[in-house]
Amino acid sequence: MTDATQAVPASSGERRELKKRATTDENVRKRYAKERRFKAYGMTAVGLAVTMLVVLMVDIVSTGYTAFFQNVVALNVTIDPERLRIGSDRDPETLSRAPYRLVVRDALKEQFPSVEGRRERRSLYGLVSNGADLAVRDVVLADPSIIGTTQAVWVKTSDDIDTLLKGQMTDITRWEPPGIATPIGTQREVRVSVGANAFTNIVADVNDRLEELAEDREDELETLRGIIEAERAQLDNVTGEQRENLQTAIEGNVAEAERLAETIADLRQRAASTGGTEQMNRELPSYLVKINGGLVKVTEVSNSEITGQALVPLDSEAEAAPGTWEIVSYETPAADRRVSDQEIAWISVLQEEGNVENRFNWAFFQTGDSREPELAGIWGAVVGSFYTLVVTLLISFPIGVLAATYLEEFAPKNRWTDLIEVNINNLAAVPSIVFGLLGLAVFLNFFGLPRSAPVVGGMVLALMTLPTIIIASRAALKSVPPSIRQAALGMGASRIQTVTHHVLPLAMPGILTGTIIGMAQALGETAPLLMIGMVAFIVDIPGGFTDPATVMPVQIYLWADSPERAFVAKTSAAIMVLLGFLVLMNALAVMLRRRFERRW
Repeated sequence: MTDATQAVPASSGERRELKKRATTDENVRKRYAKERRFKAYGMTAVGLAVTMLVVLMVDIVSTGYTAFFQNVVALNVTIDPERLRIGSDRDPETLSRAPYRLVVRDALKEQFPSVEGRRERRSLYGLVSNGADLAVRDVVLADPSIIGTTQAVWVKTSDDIDTLLKGQMTDITRWEPPGIATPIGTQREVRVSVGANAFTNIVADVNDRLEELAEDREDELETLRGIIEAERAQLDNVTGEQRENLQTAIEGNVAEAERLAETIADLRQRAASTGGTEQMNRELPSYLVKINGGLVKVTEVSNSEITGQALVPLDSEAEAAPGTWEIVSYETPAADRRVSDQEIAWISVLQEEGNVENRFNWAFFQTGDSREPELAGIWGAVVGSFYTLVVTLLISFPIGVLAATYLEEFAPKNRWTDLIEVNINNLAAVPSIVFGLLGLAVFLNFFGLPRSAPVVGGMVLALMTLPTIIIASRAALKSVPPSIRQAALGMGASRIQTVTHHVLPLAMPGILTGTIIGMAQALGETAPLLMIGMVAFIVDIPGGFTDPATVMPVQIYLWADSPERAFVAKTSAAIMVLLGFLVLMNALAVMLRRRFERRW
């Protein structure tokens, strides 16, 4: 007899229970999987947001930190009273009006006596800022006894030179070629010969750039051929004078296409050449040879010899041993940058003499706006923002708190108060430019208040901030437990005493938090202030609430719209300052809430 155990078939009830349990387990598994996916989606969203924020901040900081520094150059300025036309009258008013620009230019000409011609002198004067004379004036006003002497005065470089020295205009490469260099000539045309193939890399680089130029010309040629085909297709649709004009245009474009084809063939031929001499032009990178105290701009190059123009005369024709001479290349062609090779040579000489320094730009925090990037500062906008926020706070805070207190503590609950509450909530979502239009129509056109004044800007921002303060204040008042009110009323206090002595003090941390957040929002607004004229170019620091002024967001907008490249860094630096203020204001709100808030 076999001891085999036969399976007992499950009953229908047991099968239903097993199926229900399996279904429950499957639902739990799916729910857990959905939770995991939801968490993954949330983490992904947070990660993307943080990544975008980091990218934004890195871009702003990497672009703007250079604006906190400024290159300055030392000039030996002779404070000649005859040149300054001040005579024996040394009062401050006379000294402040003297033409200090003349002595600044004299110092530059003395530094580079070989500069001749009006155009070269104008380029030389462009090394320093247009405000260099103001630096000399400040030195003289601080100590009039230096008149008649020669003083070393540090003045700011121009915005283009400053951009070049900060490495934002072109990539700069330096290397020391092998071999002994033998210069022939010290001025004008100079030839430098080296026994070894010292300039092979320059020739190779020039060939690569010629190939790139040929490809660019080919793109232009293809575009031009498309235009010619389109114009020829229109010939059948026009007659008379229009046909003649179109035929003339086609002939001109065909001639231009032939010229481009010849240029491309020439560039290809030059790029394929590995020997012989290559001619340099403004579309190729610039190469400067520093040898024997001079600078030579390369105009012709072969594998072992260069011919160039002496931008700075050489001291002698002595042979230069390896390590005592070098080549400096500027990747961006001269045709594509605002600083010429001659200006680069002059500023290089000043650097070699130790007369150029990169210093912290205190003027950025001490001066107002300027058309010259190197002179522009943010202090005027900071003061304008301060006056504007003071007006905003003085108007919006008491009105907002009183309105919130009345609506929350004293107003009857009826359809009118409901309508007011709905309108307050809706005003918080109204675009800010609408408040600017309201200020333009009422404060400027009707009441005739001064344009571009902090008092008007503050009134407009107060209208915009009121809903935020009212909503935050009502929320703070609601958070006070009813038992506080009941206890005060039970002790015999009136409703006004209950609110002013007990409820408001307990709700004040929340009210202050909402107020600070509303003020931070007002600090970052631009659109309403543009409508009331605070977009004007203001140089002077505002001295009161009715003086013309601008604010920090508007100043950022103005600099972002300026064509000068140096204003890009200024814009990012101003954004960093504005973000700093906003972070401080929000941190203050958090600190007040944590310090004074009570949890019931």
